[in-house]
Amino acid sequence: MRAVILGGTGAIGGATALRLATTGWTVDVTGRTARLMPEELRHAGVRFHEIERSDTAAIETLVGDGADVLVDLLAYRAADARALLPALTSVRSPVVISSRAVYIDGEGRHINGEHPPVFPVPLSETSPTLPPADDDVDPYTREGYAPSKAAVERVLLDSGLPVTVIRPSKVHGRWARNARTRGVVERMLRGDEVIALARLGASIDHLTAADNTAALIETVAEAPGARVLNSADPDTPTAHDIVGSIGDAVGWRGRIDLLPGDDERGAHPWAAPHPIVLDTLASEQLGYRPVGRGIDLIADEARWVASTSTP
Repeated sequence: MRAVILGGTGAIGGATALRLATTGWTVDVTGRTARLMPEELRHAGVRFHEIERSDTAAIETLVGDGADVLVDLLAYRAADARALLPALTSVRSPVVISSRAVYIDGEGRHINGEHPPVFPVPLSETSPTLPPADDDVDPYTREGYAPSKAAVERVLLDSGLPVTVIRPSKVHGRWARNARTRGVVERMLRGDEVIALARLGASIDHLTAADNTAALIETVAEAPGARVLNSADPDTPTAHDIVGSIGDAVGWRGRIDLLPGDDERGAHPWAAPHPIVLDTLASEQLGYRPVGRGIDLIADEARWVASTSTP
């Protein structure tokens, strides 16, 4: 079995590469620089290729006669998806990583909008999404990201190919480029005795462990099909639970101060005015089983962040 992962040195890409390589797959990953390739992937036999996502000719050459699965973590606009379609015709099970940010509520509100959405709990894959963006929209802005991802989805789902679109929630894991735990971990390591949390630490904003998404990718690799799947952890910890788990992981002995309302002193990365919980039943019906609970797996990211932080 052979896998090609575009953007395979970050959290989801790295977790997927490591999972497949350690179970006997041949795994090729792409990236901008070999410097960011985790040593664990090298030791597992993962092969690195310095290829830009825009160089679709090089990607087609890498795919060659075919691959059992290709995972694209770098498609941010419709043009990216269209350019890769010729290469995907040689892939048994193409997978693209999208985002929960594409969802809108009954009033048209979305996560990156001015007003917070109020989603049903849980939020299924059949829920409405933002209209697809045009190619001239910048996907690297807060306003352009979600509609551009919606455009990527539309191109691939309309292609006639057996593409699985995966929508993760708040991703965590080793090798995350912008680890959400970093700020909290660094405060704990420098000896802050108190960490304040707004809304009494009761916010629920569903987590997605990279290891769990990797397990889902392995599942869909064995069962190709055109579909959309949410990817999220089996549990829904509160912000208080998350910070407590991070503290345990790094040996912090301080106190969590629970503040009412939206007090700015208690700002944190897991704030959600209304609960956001993704429905993962469709993934489970395919045979997917999570690696573990998010509250446990986020500790892995915290320990990794601690090991890479400068004293």
